[in-house]
Amino acid sequence: MDQKLRERARVAMRGIIAAAGYEVAEVDPPLDLSAIKGNECLIVMINDDIEEIKEFDTTRYTVKNDDQELACRKLLLSYDESVSADNCQVWGEKEFMRYAGEATLAKVMDRELAMSFSGEPARAELSPRPEPAVATGSGISVPHLPVKVTRQAAEKIANTQGVISLRFMPHWYYHYVSSGEQVYKEKRIPFDSEGYGAMNAINGTCMEWDQASAVDAEVPGEAEIVKPHITKEEASERIFNDLVDKLTQHVRLRQEKGDAIFYEEKVIKPEKKNIAIEISQVYVPVWQVRGKKIVEINAFNGEILTEPMDEGVEIL
Repeated sequence: MDQKLRERARVAMRGIIAAAGYEVAEVDPPLDLSAIKGNECLIVMINDDIEEIKEFDTTRYTVKNDDQELACRKLLLSYDESVSADNCQVWGEKEFMRYAGEATLAKVMDRELAMSFSGEPARAELSPRPEPAVATGSGISVPHLPVKVTRQAAEKIANTQGVISLRFMPHWYYHYVSSGEQVYKEKRIPFDSEGYGAMNAINGTCMEWDQASAVDAEVPGEAEIVKPHITKEEASERIFNDLVDKLTQHVRLRQEKGDAIFYEEKVIKPEKKNIAIEISQVYVPVWQVRGKKIVEINAFNGEILTEPMDEGVEIL
């Protein structure tokens, strides 16, 4: 595994495990992290090397904590989908993306991430779980953020009276990875970057968002599912152009000629072939209150929207 990739993954894994209430520390190679929480101990390895993974899987690890010897559970993060292990839990890209998003949300909500590192498949969830906002189903399943804000809570947040409805607004969720570098006059300009986000498929506004919280489940029966106005192809082009602008670097080079010193500025853009984007459709639930004024509230996090999510939309 590339050392820079491993270092970045180590930083991210440390954040995920710390969000679950563990005290995390780096350890000597070929291991990466150790973590302690009460009487629980966890050892983490980030690796694709088959031989080192085999040794990790068959080795028993213990940690002495306050004169108490703790047997450690083991967690392996590997980007090789063919890797398997009998005596430790294995995370791939899918699990890593999911739990990174859950950890971010836990930090935002100021909650501890409840996570299991038992022999069963890992699960991560925020605790306590919110109760479902609506019990009745529509028979239509789409990927969406769950409804965590009840109708009554939305009315209180809106602070206005009127007709309230639940609408599922289409968004294009994207995950991008940028790599590569360019060399200009012996100066190396790297373009390594990775991120997530979502574009509103009605008005084109973008927001930072990790899909880890989304569920593919039946929407409430009273909900309206709004058709997208922006196609996947249009969204892909817009997102790519925004990413190129975001990753573009302005390089200033200092040069000396005789007694004169001058600077040269150069705009360096990443190459299209080095940016990979994955796009999928996900819906965001919105409570809309129509009274003397229209107030829209994100039914997932309770935020009041500063601008309407839709305009003249069609309903499925």
